[in-house]
This record gives sequence, structure tokens and C-alpha cells, in this order.
Amino acid sequence: MIPGLFKRPEFWMWVVLLFFAAYPAAGDKVLGFQFIPLFIYAILALGLNVVVGYTGLFHLGIAAFFGIGAYITGIVTVRTFPFQYSFLVAVPLAVLGATLFGILLSGPLLRLRGDYLALVTLGFGQIVIYAIRNLESITAGTQGLTPILPPLLPESLEGTTKHFGIEATWRAYPIFYYMCLGLLVLVLLLLRNLERSRLGRAWVAIREDELAAATMGLNPARLKLWAFALGSALAGLAGCLYAVALKSTAGPQAYDFNRSVITLVCVVLGGIASRPGVLLGVFLIIGYDNVLTPILDNELQLSGINPEGKQYLRLTGWRLFIFGMALILITRFRPEGLIPAQRGEERAAPKGGP
Repeated sequence: MIPGLFKRPEFWMWVVLLFFAAYPAAGDKVLGFQFIPLFIYAILALGLNVVVGYTGLFHLGIAAFFGIGAYITGIVTVRTFPFQYSFLVAVPLAVLGATLFGILLSGPLLRLRGDYLALVTLGFGQIVIYAIRNLESITAGTQGLTPILPPLLPESLEGTTKHFGIEATWRAYPIFYYMCLGLLVLVLLLLRNLERSRLGRAWVAIREDELAAATMGLNPARLKLWAFALGSALAGLAGCLYAVALKSTAGPQAYDFNRSVITLVCVVLGGIASRPGVLLGVFLIIGYDNVLTPILDNELQLSGINPEGKQYLRLTGWRLFIFGMALILITRFRPEGLIPAQRGEERAAPKGGP
């Protein structure tokens, strides 16, 4: 039983998460800060995996819901507006707002498939970007909303009044680190239970053969609506954490098509419909982008290979090229991803094999 347990990708997924949980006790604080975006993008990629992996819908606009969650957080917390809510209020508002936009988007898309669905979600992402850019009185245009420094609890629960200009201690390392990691663990547990539920099996049936699933009494439109709603909700949650971690919404360019594609690459690289695979894809792609390349660029500059910091010798300038090549190689030589889902492994197994 134990050797079989070691072969399960989910076992090693929890081992890696346990490592991240123990890291702040002995690890470097600066590197620990760089791990926080990994947890946030993992939640975003898991949300996209609900739509692309479980349901088989081609979604190219996940960054729009990521941005919606971030900007809702900014609107309800910054001092520019009269709301100035706490973090525990901003989180459900961001999730609910992104979910509502996901439902509104999925309404006209329920009968679309394949390339047509991808084009509409891509168009929605562009609409959100230009809406953020042009609604300057609400979103501050290309500058973004800043500073986002909400208290953790409402003032009525804190017992003392805190000014928003003072950074609360809960956002300091490692408290916020554990908060993001804990939310990631909760999302993983939620999705594991959904995979084994009636809804999860219905999503898989829609992905495998929508017509056959409909003849068996399933409602494809309702199931797609649930998938879009859950995927948008997780993207909104990730956007909320991103804005709080950055202390700003950043500009609309932070939620463009490149963000959606990079998230999709994480899902495809790790393994579509595979929770451990999605985490592996995020740790490889986002870890390379946020953690490894700054270290390597600094080493290249200090070693004398790139003393002037020329762009063509910086790995950060080649990241989209590297991501594209990784996607091409994976789709060519391992289309099921690095850690395929269980059903993917069964399809990939040779006939007559175990």
C-alpha cells in the first residue's frame, strides 16, 4: 500500500504543500515573499481548470475575471471611495462580483463550442481591459487604484479604529503567506470533493460527449453555467489576493490576453483536469518567471556575462518565447501534460496494457 501511495501524484502534491507550510520557519524571507504569487496564480489556474479541464470549454478570458476581482477589491477598500471595507468583506464581494460577471458572460455562450467560444471569451477579456482603461473616475485609468491597505477585520470587530494609511500587521510575512497558502489548500479540497460529486461527474460527461450526456438527461447549459460561475469565482478570489499582495490593482495591462494565455499554458503543461498537474504547471511557469529568472539575471550581471543589463541577454525578455516553446513541445510529445489526470492516463495506456 505504501509503495503505491508514493506513486500517486496527489500524495506528492500534499508533500510539496507541506514543504511550503514549513518553509517560513527556516527559509529566506525574501524568497518566501516570492512564493506568495505562486499560491495566487495556482488558485487562478485551478479556476481555469474547472472550465477547460473538467468541462472541456476553451476559455481565453480568465484574466478578465482576475482583474474584476482585483478592481472590486480596490474600489471597496481604497480611501478614494467612501466604502473602505475590511479584507474579510472585500473577499466575498470580489468573489461574488466575478461570479456574477461569469454568469452574465456564460448566458450567451451556452450554445457555443470550440473556436467560437474561445473568440467570445477573448473578446470579453478585451472589453474588460478597455472598460477599466476608460472608466477613469472609478478605476483610475491606466494608473490603477492604490494604495490597497484594508484592515483584516471590520472596525466593529477590531474594537479599535485603524487608519488605512497604516499597513496592518496581518499583511506582513508570514501571516499573509499562510493566508494565501491556506486558501489554496481549501480550494484544492473543494475541487477534490467536486470531482467525486455528481456535478463533477456530469462535467466530465459533458467534456467527453455533450450529445450523449444530454440524451442521458443532463442539462448541458446548466452545467456550463455552473462551471463558468465557479471558475470566475476562483479567479475573483485570486484577483482579490493579488491586489492586496501588490497593494494596488496595477493597470489594465496586468489583465490582458497574455495573462490568460500564461494561465492556460500552466494548465496544459501540468495536465488538463489534474489538480497536481495544474500546481506543477504553475510552479514551473510562474516560478520560472517570478523566482528563477530574477536570480539568474542577477547572476548573469554579477558574473560579467551581461554587466550592462542588455535586454537580449536577460531571461525575462525571452519568457514568452520560452512559454510558447514549452507549450509546443508538451502538445507535441506529451499532450496529456506532465501529470495527466487519471482518465488521461487510461487513454494514453497502450492497448492490452494494465
